[in-house]
Amino acid sequence: MSSALDRLKNLTSKISGYEVARKDNLNELRKIFIEIGIDKKVDSFEELFAYKAINLSGASLLSETLGEIKEGKYLQILAISYDKNASIKSKNSSLAYYGRVENVETEFKDRVVEFIIRYRFEKSFITLEHYHDMLEGFGKKGE
Repeated sequence: MSSALDRLKNLTSKISGYEVARKDNLNELRKIFIEIGIDKKVDSFEELFAYKAINLSGASLLSETLGEIKEGKYLQILAISYDKNASIKSKNSSLAYYGRVENVETEFKDRVVEFIIRYRFEKSFITLEHYHDMLEGFGKKGE
């Protein structure tokens, strides 16, 4: 019995930890949204999450090389939107262009990289909630 209780306590602790991390992440993401100028292209912070994805050119997003610049490339944030009714389903648009990556200050480049990672962290929660809601309907079909 104690083992089940310990597992429940551990799970509860993880869930509350994720919720705190998510809240902190959203607060910091909102700050960076303005700091790096995304607010000039996207009317409201909430609109960010309507994009299918946001990507980065000019710097690595791989965990082993996170933030490393790609010489000769341009630091740019790209948003991918999807319209199932359009003839061309997916569309890339620039949310921010900062010029040659080697000319961008390291601290600023790091904030841009952080923005992408924080966006993806929140987007993963939104996706998780979406699929959780979809699965709820399956258990009720047989009733």
